[in-house]
Amino acid sequence: MSAVWIIDDDRSIRWVFEKALARENISHASFASATDALAKLTQEQPQAIVCDIRMPGESGLQFLDIVKQDWPDLPVIIMTAHSDLDSAVSAFQGGAFEYMPKPFDVDQAIDLIRRAIQESERFTNQVGSPTEAASPAPEILGQAPAMQDVFRAIGRLSQSAATVLITGESGSGKELVARALHRHSPRSAKPFVAINTAAIPKDLLESELFGHERGAFTGADARRQGRFEQAENGTLFLDEIGDMPSELQTRLLRVLSDGFYYRVGGHQPIKANVRVIAATHQHLEERVKQGQFREDLFHRLNVIRLRLPALRERSQDIPLLARYFLSKSATELGIEAKRLTDDAMNKLAAFSFPGNVRQLENLCHWITVMAPGALVQAGDLPPELSTEASEVQLRNGDWLSHLGAEMSMRLSRGDSRILDEITPAFERVVIERALAHTGGKRIEAAELLGWGRNTLTRKIQELGMEHS
Repeated sequence: MSAVWIIDDDRSIRWVFEKALARENISHASFASATDALAKLTQEQPQAIVCDIRMPGESGLQFLDIVKQDWPDLPVIIMTAHSDLDSAVSAFQGGAFEYMPKPFDVDQAIDLIRRAIQESERFTNQVGSPTEAASPAPEILGQAPAMQDVFRAIGRLSQSAATVLITGESGSGKELVARALHRHSPRSAKPFVAINTAAIPKDLLESELFGHERGAFTGADARRQGRFEQAENGTLFLDEIGDMPSELQTRLLRVLSDGFYYRVGGHQPIKANVRVIAATHQHLEERVKQGQFREDLFHRLNVIRLRLPALRERSQDIPLLARYFLSKSATELGIEAKRLTDDAMNKLAAFSFPGNVRQLENLCHWITVMAPGALVQAGDLPPELSTEASEVQLRNGDWLSHLGAEMSMRLSRGDSRILDEITPAFERVVIERALAHTGGKRIEAAELLGWGRNTLTRKIQELGMEHS
């Protein structure tokens, strides 16, 4: 009996796992479809299964659902090249042992399989009845490791009502994540109510949050429900919580600690059954030290913290997001979606995007409306993405963004053995610049590069640079 089963319609993926598992002396079997694996499962069960999410016939999620009904303690690792939030959430809600995006590190994958085998050894298989499940459409996109961490966190929180604090720069998608937390929670059938505490005048914010009684103040001609009351049994999203006035912080703390609040001008306590999700772009710990934010409220909010990466920290996601936003804008306008040339996409991916995903979405809408043709050239992009702007980024040390953009484009083209091509090109450039700086003196150039002279000489020979 094989300890591990690999299910993937991609022969190359099966081959990679087969070689790695054989090297580790882990018995294994491979299947090109979930149907074949399910037929075999009726005869024998492995200790762990690694299954792709999108395949002809039963999908990975349908397979997972069937396995968990019939063999609930059999660990199933779900993997996919189509990394999106709903896939991760569906995998965790379906009982997946772990969610592994492609491309994956082989050593890390083997470590994960070993953990799954250890987990399997702790349980005895049981039998139930099979059902099928479907995968909904993507909600949040991201293939970068930092976004996969966010997806996993949302998946693990899907059965929880814990208070969550979302941190991240403006435009990074904090409200989108808050809505996802609500949509994948037991409260999903109840209201999701959002309020930006920084956008409402200080003297009106209390009434917005807690409501008011008739006659509570001038102009209060009728009783009004506050956001807490509107979100009863659901989720209240408090955006930019770091800007909340101190007196409102006290009232919010009382609600979170006691579970009751009063309308403005009211004397009857109202029970609050609301999950609170807060978000801020500020460093709340620093505001606590400065006396601008209550420490006890901070700890009440900071039960679970989710940090959203800035777009420049996940530049490999820019092509994926750009294609999505271009398609979205085209659908809204009822026109054909624009496509970016490789040069245009490289230029886009090299930009720092201080406004994060929101800025990218607005930019894609601009391209949809303003770019002259269906195929968008680098010169068709707006002024903020000009060559001068890219040069400023390079002078500021943002060359890694350009390297990330190059990698993204090569990966999207399906290139392989990328380092075999990129590494020699990188070494050639640094050697040429170092030798130019030292006037061709190899000993000095080697010292600047941190190499010995023999190493530099060998590199020059390997790269064919003797006559350069």
